[in-house]
Amino acid sequence: MSAIRSLAVFCGSRVGSNPQYAEAGRALGLGLAKAGIRLVYGGGRIGIMGIVADAVLESGGEVLGVIPDFLKQWEVEHQGVQEMVITHSMHERKTRLYDESDAFLTMPGGLGTFDETFEIVTWKQLRLHDKPILLCNIDGWADRMIAMIEHTVEDGFAAPSARHLIEVLDDVPAVLERLKWLPTGSGVPGERL
Repeated sequence: MSAIRSLAVFCGSRVGSNPQYAEAGRALGLGLAKAGIRLVYGGGRIGIMGIVADAVLESGGEVLGVIPDFLKQWEVEHQGVQEMVITHSMHERKTRLYDESDAFLTMPGGLGTFDETFEIVTWKQLRLHDKPILLCNIDGWADRMIAMIEHTVEDGFAAPSARHLIEVLDDVPAVLERLKWLPTGSGVPGERL
């Protein structure tokens, strides 16, 4: 059984142009429910985030949504999750997502997904947490994101150890297998970046 009990998933509020993204979202949701890992996510009913949540719920899994009030008013809130936390701001939302999760996973998404990912990576770089951060690179979706991190290291704006802040996996089966063996973070990383 995994040491990971709750996983924050950062992903798109749109499905994107590649059908593999939605398929991966569904496979992830089914796999999380089967593994008994609670989904912690942005609370939306649309896009890949909605697909992941629906698949978890369909399989009897547990879902915690965290959504700011203004998005609730836009009627993008998922009505079927077991628990929905309404926050006052995006910053409060991200803090709650962090607090409720043992690890983080980035799936395909847009600017909000990048924002959430880079903030949690930056917190790890600053030694504010040592929780695992996974990146699921479905069909090469994150190749440019990975290249940007590499370029940042090469240009001297990040230490070489920054390459190891995120673990890149190629598909959902690899993510689900990795989750079985991940320890939860309990302190701060030992290496100064």
